[in-house]
Amino acid sequence: MKVVEVLHMNGGNGDISYANNSLVQKKVILMTKPIRDQAISDLYCNLFPETLYIADLGCSSGANTFLVVSELVKVIEKERKKHDLQSPEFYFHFNDLPGNDFNAIFRSLGEFEQNLKKQIGEELGPCFFSGVAGSFYSRLFPSKSLHFVHSSYSLMWLSQVPNLIEKNKGNIYMASTSPPSVIKAYYKQYEKDFSIFLKYRSEELMKGGKMVLTFLGRESEDPFSKECCYIWELLSMALNELVLEGLIEEEKVDSFNIPQYTPSQGEVKYVVDKEGSFTINKLETTRVHWNNASNNIENINNDGYNVSKCMRAVAEPLLLSQFDPKLIDLVFQKYEEIVSKCMAKEDTEFINVTVSLTKKK
Repeated sequence: MKVVEVLHMNGGNGDISYANNSLVQKKVILMTKPIRDQAISDLYCNLFPETLYIADLGCSSGANTFLVVSELVKVIEKERKKHDLQSPEFYFHFNDLPGNDFNAIFRSLGEFEQNLKKQIGEELGPCFFSGVAGSFYSRLFPSKSLHFVHSSYSLMWLSQVPNLIEKNKGNIYMASTSPPSVIKAYYKQYEKDFSIFLKYRSEELMKGGKMVLTFLGRESEDPFSKECCYIWELLSMALNELVLEGLIEEEKVDSFNIPQYTPSQGEVKYVVDKEGSFTINKLETTRVHWNNASNNIENINNDGYNVSKCMRAVAEPLLLSQFDPKLIDLVFQKYEEIVSKCMAKEDTEFINVTVSLTKKK
């Protein structure tokens, strides 16, 4: 699997699109607002730039893409009025992998700008937008060209599936039954990728530039804790049921692994300190329940259905790279049943790790 080619959220505005199944991600953006607001406020009040260059990495598409932009603009406008300054110009870079639905972003841009001007007023400075297709594990922008970098629910995705020396039999992610070498390979890939990410962003940010990054993560130091692995374990169960029914080859499941790592606070701090380009201003975890998974009002009380739709919007392109497209509906029907039973018995939550950073030099 070449991650850069197959990893993207379901595009468009349909029933299984990311745009209509990303309420968890929206809640996380709103939950992390205090850290983000403080970081952009501190940056603006330290530099008072006439033009602000901001990048949102792993922007995806839909309302959440614009939510981040509007929240940042509102903070800057509040601060510049306090200091009796003219509104700065804003330059926003939307970044994601080439498979992202950039067309959906730019089709919605005119309406978004009109609404933003209504909220802020005509004194709002000019806003410019660009799409930047590419992996954030590579250089994306010129040296010292950015003031602020934001990323939410993207950095847990790895640049590649880890190189496994043993099969992760019956699993599609780290699990309690995974060999120790699998756990080690996943962590090694995370540390390598996050270090590279920090290195490249340190080259692209101006001195004193800031980043706020939110990962899907965990509170436990146990890498196959249910906090982070359970959601994928249940999808493994759905796939393995189809293996028993003779609809999917066992080898297909055994050779398929999700390119994701959900770090703990300690692991984030370790890599940031080791890489050395940034100072940590704040590092915290938050929780959001699985039942916040869908924008679908008609099925708001159908938790299994909503979680299944949320996960399908995220994972379907990956599954299509390995399994028969004709089976995907059936996979997620089984997944919905499994998740429903699980949520009826257990308290299920996503853990988020958010870090606010300042470039040292």
